[in-house]
Amino acid sequence: MLLSTTRRSSDVVLLINPNSNPATTAMMHALAQHQLTGHSLQLVSISAAGTPPMITHPVALQESVGPVLTAVRGYLAGPRGHEVAAIIIGAMGDPGRAELATELGIPVIGIGQAAILAAASTHRPFAMATSTPDLVSSLTDLVESHGCAEHFLGVELTSSCPLELATDPEAQFVQLRDAARRGHGRGARAVIIAGGPLSETARRIARGEDFEVIEPIPSACRMMLRALDL
Repeated sequence: MLLSTTRRSSDVVLLINPNSNPATTAMMHALAQHQLTGHSLQLVSISAAGTPPMITHPVALQESVGPVLTAVRGYLAGPRGHEVAAIIIGAMGDPGRAELATELGIPVIGIGQAAILAAASTHRPFAMATSTPDLVSSLTDLVESHGCAEHFLGVELTSSCPLELATDPEAQFVQLRDAARRGHGRGARAVIIAGGPLSETARRIARGEDFEVIEPIPSACRMMLRALDL
């Protein structure tokens, strides 16, 4: 699946969704496009092939690295590959980000990376709220890899499993909102809604709380724009 929104420039921002669900890719595309409005860029969004519709386990996260690299390299080898100015990895574990950042001479931004750095800005305490208990250790490792463990207060979880909540948007909203509030109650000045497929719910939560809720997709877009001096 490939989604594209035309801009004035030939510069392309490539968003890769490591989850294979095309509906999730379309949702991420819409949120990212909103963030990029007014900039001379074209957003193109693609899905990895052969990965789960929703990555919920560390093994699946690690196994998604290969499909992400294949999808990105395939696009870069195509007729518009030379126009790609930056890449966004649309999963909190940032699968393939390190490999692509080493391989390519353009900004490669992970939504996990961007959300963590935004949350930890000014050395403030922060937490995460998510629906994927099996990924808690992966998220904690990601925080440590960016040197932010000192300010991290941990992960708050929903009571229902991620696949169940994926079919019930209202329950997903309520449970993630409550998890975010628990993180705030423990002293977090910012709470990340941790999960690419949770991005739409993250926006709903951010609009209704009096503490800062970090949305990974907009955070990645802002980091990418800074990297491009836009």
